[in-house]
Amino acid sequence: MLVDSHCHLDFDVLADDIHGVLARARENGVGHCVTISTRIRRFDTVRAIAEANGNVFCSVGTHPHNAHEELDITIEEIVTLSEHPKCVAIGEAGLDYHYDSSPRDAQAKGFRNHIAASRITGLPLVVHAREADDDMISILEEETGQGAFPFVLHCFSSGAELARRGLALGGYVSFSGIVTFKNAAEIQEVARFVPADRFLIETDAPYLAPIPHRGKPNQPAFVRHTAEKIAELRGVEFETIAEQSTRNFARLFSKTGLAI
Repeated sequence: MLVDSHCHLDFDVLADDIHGVLARARENGVGHCVTISTRIRRFDTVRAIAEANGNVFCSVGTHPHNAHEELDITIEEIVTLSEHPKCVAIGEAGLDYHYDSSPRDAQAKGFRNHIAASRITGLPLVVHAREADDDMISILEEETGQGAFPFVLHCFSSGAELARRGLALGGYVSFSGIVTFKNAAEIQEVARFVPADRFLIETDAPYLAPIPHRGKPNQPAFVRHTAEKIAELRGVEFETIAEQSTRNFARLFSKTGLAI
């Protein structure tokens, strides 16, 4: 069985065909998905999708693009929303210096609030990091020094040093369809050296469809291509990657109750 540990089923291109999307996922061996929150004020939408589908879980959080819009939401409010039975993670939150859609100080403050919520609840923090490696390392190391929290560097597209430092702090690294791209040599190298018990796979659907579907809307069914590429890079069978990534998911996202 495969798990898509990060997708956005509430985005229109997927939400408009939710039953077809999930059916195709099952046909490709994807047993579970986590639909990820990008705005806490829209949490009701992702929660409703999780409630309506037994094999779908959700998270609660504010994407760094929207950090400045939701700084008034308290840590306590995030914690309270996360108590829903189908909510299994905090985030996604972090730093995105590629678009800088939100002021960097707002991104950092929002990120630290989500770290606090993760630390309080014990739920894994889904970390978004783009072109912000140095600041991301600084915040993760500083915050871990104040108390450990579980986290995953989702849709990994950063430098190898961030992966190494994140792993040293106990974090996980999640690979998306980017790892199948021809120009992704550094990410492919990270996929080779991440320990077998510390990696996840995801789609980030509807974005970043893997080869051979690049340029099309992504969907959870396509996570299989990412698993196949990682198997190739690591020189192991596809079934090994499927088993390892699913076990890792169950360990990190323990609230799902999936058997390890």
